[in-house]
Amino acid sequence: MSELRRRLRQETVVVPKPQRMWTVTAREVAETLLLAALIFLAVRASMQNFRVEGASMEDSLDNGEYLIVNRLAYAEIDLSFFDWVPFFDSGDNPVHHLWDSPSRGDVVVFRSPTNIKRDFIKRIIGLPGDVVEIDGEAGAVKLNGKVLDEPYVLGGTSCQRSCGPWVVPERAYFVMGDNRQNSSDSRQGWFAPEENIIGKALITYWHNGGPELDLAPNHKVSISGDASAEE
Repeated sequence: MSELRRRLRQETVVVPKPQRMWTVTAREVAETLLLAALIFLAVRASMQNFRVEGASMEDSLDNGEYLIVNRLAYAEIDLSFFDWVPFFDSGDNPVHHLWDSPSRGDVVVFRSPTNIKRDFIKRIIGLPGDVVEIDGEAGAVKLNGKVLDEPYVLGGTSCQRSCGPWVVPERAYFVMGDNRQNSSDSRQGWFAPEENIIGKALITYWHNGGPELDLAPNHKVSISGDASAEE
């Protein structure tokens, strides 16, 4: 028995230090707030909400409608960063999209090229290298010489400063509103630069003064009479 007592006295034990309830609670609250802040920053970096102001996208998007934009839809990576790696060459075009690249028919929010303090929402019609022109008499858009089938357009398409043709430059896009009679867009001679694009419309969640969840009106653009020509 004496030997057992001697061994017990030699053992090192750890006894939890009593903590006051308010100390534990304060720590848990701080951890919860930190986690909430990290989640908020992650969501903010990938998503952003906007309110539609104006009629340029009717009937696809109405004035006062709210939508969420995916800021990472066209995220890019510059492979030239890895040129220091032996035997790696990023090539002449080192910038690549991680997932999708902007496509014809996508509804995008972008900073106005004429006033970066304003955000526009339009539909992409022409990609880099495309030739876009307006057939004023038919009220139609021609892409690379072929008439587009655009069921989302409200009314016809008229010319503005000119009927084109416009050649879309590299890293830029020809954009128009769906309400062509009431839209300031690329028909005025400007393009939406890639670096100005904030993101792609993802969902709408507020319509006609009340909650209403729906997918954003992105639409594949096709050539009239040729459904297989979708891009």
